[in-house]
Amino acid sequence: MFERPKTGERAVLVHQDIGVRPDSEELNEFVDLVVSAGAEPLLTVTGSRKSPDPRFFIGRGKVEEVVDAIAGVEAEVVIFDHNLSPSQERNLEREFKCRVVDRTGLILDIFAQRARSFEGKLQVELAQLRHLSTRLVRGWTHLERQKGGIGLRGPGETQLETDRRLLNNRIAQIRKRLEKVDSQRDQGRRARNRAEVPTVSLVGYTNAGKSTLFNLLTDSGVYAADQLFATLDPTLRRVDLPGEGSVVLADTVGFISHLPHELVAAFRSTLQETVSAGLLLHVIDCASPQRSVCVAEVNDVLTQIGASDIPQIEVYNKVDLLDGDGPHVERGSDGLVKRVWISAQDGAGIDLLADAMADFFHQGHVRHTLHLRPEDGRLRSRLYQIANIVSEEVLEQGGWELRIELPLREYKRLASKEHMLESRLVV
Repeated sequence: MFERPKTGERAVLVHQDIGVRPDSEELNEFVDLVVSAGAEPLLTVTGSRKSPDPRFFIGRGKVEEVVDAIAGVEAEVVIFDHNLSPSQERNLEREFKCRVVDRTGLILDIFAQRARSFEGKLQVELAQLRHLSTRLVRGWTHLERQKGGIGLRGPGETQLETDRRLLNNRIAQIRKRLEKVDSQRDQGRRARNRAEVPTVSLVGYTNAGKSTLFNLLTDSGVYAADQLFATLDPTLRRVDLPGEGSVVLADTVGFISHLPHELVAAFRSTLQETVSAGLLLHVIDCASPQRSVCVAEVNDVLTQIGASDIPQIEVYNKVDLLDGDGPHVERGSDGLVKRVWISAQDGAGIDLLADAMADFFHQGHVRHTLHLRPEDGRLRSRLYQIANIVSEEVLEQGGWELRIELPLREYKRLASKEHMLESRLVV
């Protein structure tokens, strides 16, 4: 066996089309992933097979082609656009005499670089350790079983067993820490539910423009860039909607095709913000030729985490890159907004999106007529702050008659604080 190199950024890429026609967009996304990880793609080896080879995933001829490519460009790592089994990875490393990284390992590496919060780092480490636990066997020469003989017998536990035990202990520690973080997030969600402040969650394919849209809606400074997985950690901000009060907007991690199951499991607590949301804004890159595939991938992940039944408004972003219609709204047969076409880059159509969210939550509005007495001036002032005053008339006997419209959650909150409110209602 060889010792795996500690560093290596010069990469040969391998992309095989298994049982399907070649797809240039998938290959371009793979190259973008490699660049996002900080590697230097030197050469790409492509091919097609009806089914993967059990031993190498690629055929023997392709293995020899990659060996020649490694020698020709002096590559230090070979990156596959596929998930490899542990045995396939080990067999390829024996042939290539260099490090082999599959698609899961590549995405995990990107996530490790992007994680900034304590929770995000723990979740990435948990996913990495789960991925590594299947790849301990004979991965490094120091993990080989101890040899017998005088002076060579160990205490009864091999190095491999020791590493596996330490790995499992670390996984248990991370899970306990994440449970504490989960309880803190649950407290925040319960507080928002008590205050009846709804959550709107941004979801979508990676690099669709979620963080740019989030910054535009909330006037925040969340990092946004034209790269895959530019942001990883969830961010929550309060947003005031016209005539609707406040909502909490949550920016979440972007999805991608063939998202590793380790990441879906590890980030389930982070994605809980999506599961508990009252509305999903599904951000879609309308200029992408693969947008229908991206939409399907996102909906698949939403199904995995149990969020497929939450109402969606599809936000078609980057309309500035199209030659057709500009920002506009599309409604369904029920009259509700189904799609909003905008450009988060220059802000075009952002008012249409705000109105669409307001219309969605407007379904929970109540309208009442109140007779306020002269001594109800404080209540009148409060109503002007939180409600839409449809009309107001000064009564001859003193006081006012107000026709108000406000969200049901705001009305219930006001009624709990202002005990005389119910007695002022005009039936």
